[in-house]
Amino acid sequence: MKDNSENIQLKRIYESASEADGYRILVDRLWPRGVPKEDAHLDEWIKEIAPSNDLRKWFDHKADRFDEFAKRYKKELADKTETIAHVKALATAKKVCLLYGAKDTEHNQAVVLKDFLTKKN
Repeated sequence: MKDNSENIQLKRIYESASEADGYRILVDRLWPRGVPKEDAHLDEWIKEIAPSNDLRKWFDHKADRFDEFAKRYKKELADKTETIAHVKALATAKKVCLLYGAKDTEHNQAVVLKDFLTKKN
């Protein structure tokens, strides 16, 4: 399968949409506060690819928990083969932008998801 790492980018949903984003996918379980649906310019909202509610609440966006969060989240992602295959197929065909609401651009589920999607499995 073609390497898709260059076709996957990350972006906060609070940033303006642009043509360069490509196919825009929200990867949060909850709708981001303060973002009207019509302003999100989404192609797809894949709630089921987001961390479970229990894991999301445990992580609580605490950077010191990120490594353990990433491990647990990747375990959850391993069980979502159909959804992962769907996103990988999109990223093989076109540019994909994974959108998230977290303020921390380095310690969030989209970072882990991109890593999971681009690893040679």
